[in-house]
Amino acid sequence: MRIAVVGATGMVGEVMLKVLAERNFSVTELIPVASERSVGKEIEYKGTKYKVVGLQTAVDMKADIAVFSAGGDTSLEWAPKFAAAGTTVIDNSSAWRMDPSKKLVVPEINASVLTKEDKIIANPNCSTIQMVLALAPLHRKYNIKRIIVSTYQSITGTGVKAVKQLENEYAGIQGDMAYKYPIHRNAIPHCDSFEENGYTKEEMKLVRETQKILGDNTIRVTATAVRVPVVGGHSEAVNVEFTNDFDVSEVREILHNTDGVVVQDNLDTFTYPMPLYAEGKNDVFVGRIRRDESQPNTLNMWIVADNLRKGAATNTIQIAEYLIQAGLV
Repeated sequence: MRIAVVGATGMVGEVMLKVLAERNFSVTELIPVASERSVGKEIEYKGTKYKVVGLQTAVDMKADIAVFSAGGDTSLEWAPKFAAAGTTVIDNSSAWRMDPSKKLVVPEINASVLTKEDKIIANPNCSTIQMVLALAPLHRKYNIKRIIVSTYQSITGTGVKAVKQLENEYAGIQGDMAYKYPIHRNAIPHCDSFEENGYTKEEMKLVRETQKILGDNTIRVTATAVRVPVVGGHSEAVNVEFTNDFDVSEVREILHNTDGVVVQDNLDTFTYPMPLYAEGKNDVFVGRIRRDESQPNTLNMWIVADNLRKGAATNTIQIAEYLIQAGLV
């Protein structure tokens, strides 16, 4: 497989390269791609150095698969050009997610919707991926009516500038600000820009993408997304109301048997998911599983994942693996 990594020098791009190597992905030729200012730089993959190329050069090289993590504007302009050259694009930006002609895929849930005709495939938002991975098997069993989710999101979701801001604030150094306010010793209820309804784009992604991935527009979702001074991953407090009642022990068993989910839920040993321990791992961790005693058929869960891994790079690479295994590329 000739694989192009678009945005290879960015935070997610670097993790994509790590995940490709860790999973022994079948790369016969690696094409690292970035903006013009990075062209000619070298990146290392499995002990070999590769020169970064520009976008048009990469299109002309006709990769089998291009994994994109270079921002929505770049994806809107360049993904169709790669697709027209015969390359299958898996895009990590928000550019194509809600396009009705594009598939929005979490492989463990809905990879089967993919066909050879799908030349641009959307990777969901990081906070959506970890939530729906845990909810999909429960939806099949009990039928979800409503989700209330509050997120506690890592600064790595914003990028390198946010990481630098936190490091500067730890050290008492004045520097560039990724956020309007300090993030050290703070929680900022503002992820992405605000929409007309008073919700942020991040919050509305959780609404729209959840319905699209689970294939059910009747699921009601409301979200509050908060940025916290954490590096390791995103955490979510999720309250789910089902049509049908459930047994909590059966919920744990279903989650335990779900690919990509690790149940960490032992109050006797104070075992529950935390971003400190999710960092660098590809799984989604679920704990604090308990009945909501305030109303019927309702469950509370705490869901944590490394947003650069399963929330971005790992999910993208898993889609690519599925395409190969299914003979779609």
